[in-house]
Amino acid sequence: MPNHFFKKTALFSSVMILLLSTPVAMGSSLENLAKSLAKIRGEVETLQMQLDLEKEKHGSRISALNSQLADLSVEERRQKLSIEKLQHSIEKLGVTAKQAEQSGESLKPVLLAALGEYRLHIQTGFPFKMEDRVKAINDLENNLINQQIDPNKAVNQAWSLIEDEIRLSKENGIYQQTIMLDGEKVLVDIAKLGTVFLFFQTKDNQSGMARKLAQGGWKFEMVDNAGDRERIRNLFDSLKKQIRQGYFELPNPLKK
Repeated sequence: MPNHFFKKTALFSSVMILLLSTPVAMGSSLENLAKSLAKIRGEVETLQMQLDLEKEKHGSRISALNSQLADLSVEERRQKLSIEKLQHSIEKLGVTAKQAEQSGESLKPVLLAALGEYRLHIQTGFPFKMEDRVKAINDLENNLINQQIDPNKAVNQAWSLIEDEIRLSKENGIYQQTIMLDGEKVLVDIAKLGTVFLFFQTKDNQSGMARKLAQGGWKFEMVDNAGDRERIRNLFDSLKKQIRQGYFELPNPLKK
């Protein structure tokens, strides 16, 4: 009988311990679950904030790219008009030359006027080897004035110079040129992209570009941004490897 009593007592005690411990275990699980939910909620809020920030950055970048695209479109139209004007000069010279084959003197003033327009086009345009290009015009003009060249032959030379100008607008490459930088003449390597973009590197590995000024004309200036310097360096490396087509991210010298 005592053994039976003790067995019942032990069984009752075990049941009571189980009943008492179950709420504690359930409470602990709920507390852990609540902590996990709070942690997940915090992570979701953080990710949402990051997503909103990335959306804002993306929107700003798209706006900037659209602005640059508009600048490039304006410059492209300007270049097309300039090329059309030069082509018109070629056609005009051709017609005039045919009409004045028997009279060199009547051809001379027409040719001198065309050379004057061509020189103005260079002096107010893209700053690529301007001194050399203007010198070629001046030499031809002086030879014509001093009667050191036949007017008909001078027309052919002028025609060739203008065709070179048109070809210049279509060529990309690396050249050397003396530029005005901070009031001093400096010999630099330049990367020319048509007659729209011109970037340069100095002998001490500094980088810069020719920037289009709001009031007209161009100015050579250094770039301070490390990202822009790297972009210019990549452009030079690609052109040196004869990689002339592809995707290049570059600073925008047309930006006002």
